[in-house]
Amino acid sequence: MTQFTWESEAGAEAQVEQQPPAPAAEPESLALSVDEFAALEERILRAVNLVKRERHARAEAVERAALADTKLREQAALTEQLQKEASTMRAERDHVRQRVERLLAQLDALEL
Repeated sequence: MTQFTWESEAGAEAQVEQQPPAPAAEPESLALSVDEFAALEERILRAVNLVKRERHARAEAVERAALADTKLREQAALTEQLQKEASTMRAERDHVRQRVERLLAQLDALEL
């Protein structure tokens, strides 16, 4: 941008000294403007592509989160079921332990 300003000033000084027609100085300034416009266009296209990639990544992340949430709910139900089974098995184990202890006590009573 500063280069453009400097070249415009240089062109203005040349006009004062030589008094060339105005259209001769415009192509250079237009060429710079076109270059600047092309650079701006490229930056905008990169920004648009970046937004597209980010939206796509966000959609994938939302989909993965929904899938993970579904799996979590399934696992929670399975975990609850397994906890109930473990509790039942502990109760059965305690019951069997008590029966074995009674049987051993009866065997000890017979040996006396």
